[in-house]
Amino acid sequence: MSKNFNVLTIGDSMITMNPFTTGPMRFVSTFERKVGGAELNFAIGCARLGMKSKWISRLGEDEFGRVIYNFARGEGIDVSEVDFVEGYPTSVNFKEIRESGDGKTFYYRHQSPILTLKPEDINDECLDSVDLVHITGVFLAIDPQNLVITKKLISLANKKSIPVSFDPNIRLKLWTIEEAKKVYFELFPHIDILLTGLDEIDTLLDGSSEVSLTKFAEKYGISDLVIKDGASGSRLYRSGQWFSAPAFNVPVVDTVGAGDGFDAGYVYSYLHNTEPEQALRFANGVGALVVTVSGDNEGLPYLSEVQSFIQGEKEIER
Repeated sequence: MSKNFNVLTIGDSMITMNPFTTGPMRFVSTFERKVGGAELNFAIGCARLGMKSKWISRLGEDEFGRVIYNFARGEGIDVSEVDFVEGYPTSVNFKEIRESGDGKTFYYRHQSPILTLKPEDINDECLDSVDLVHITGVFLAIDPQNLVITKKLISLANKKSIPVSFDPNIRLKLWTIEEAKKVYFELFPHIDILLTGLDEIDTLLDGSSEVSLTKFAEKYGISDLVIKDGASGSRLYRSGQWFSAPAFNVPVVDTVGAGDGFDAGYVYSYLHNTEPEQALRFANGVGALVVTVSGDNEGLPYLSEVQSFIQGEKEIER
């Protein structure tokens, strides 16, 4: 039996208002309340694949905060590092979904509870039994203090030889690309696995040729540079070699959360020492299954579902 690996992530979570109909949000009058957030989506994805997930966060001392807390706990997430705070309402976002499955997200996260998380809240105990730490750019974009918190968490992980994965997850509604670049390039030398969309890395490096990507990975000592490219599949640069895997052809309902699912799938494969092409194929499979279901994390599959799907069995009559 394989080891039950333990992953840790840190970040905000939100109530997501999902539209009942497609089209511009101004014409949508009914929404369904769901739970979302990049880091929580990742934690859920890992838990459904059979890993242990620990989540560091803060939630408002309100009904929406309790919804998120109970939802995370119900998914098997370790919420021992999640606290409720008064005076900071739980964040909310509204989604707009177009006929193609693409969409936009409108955020209402002023005075987010995550602002009350402090560097002193991060300590060695947070990393007890942890096998990998996962960071995203969303947490970093919310407040400048979060860079200090993230650097402390990464430093503790580095000292314990715990690998760190990072998804830039650029959110230009939260900060500028210049601000994002400055922060990301401070962190890159301390990152083991970079999980980035092709468009994101192209923006960050002002180019995305294999030559420039190779130079970047080698300069910053990134052991696994993983490029997510949607319908074109994914690529990995590791130990001087490039590997790739094609995407799966599935009906697209909602693309939100696909990148988070891919990250969970790749981390699962990385921790289980899966061969590069198979690791990419597995991660592609998780991401593909996510887009077949409406919602931020409803489509995140269980391990048996992914295995059946990538082996070509008719899975997903979702």
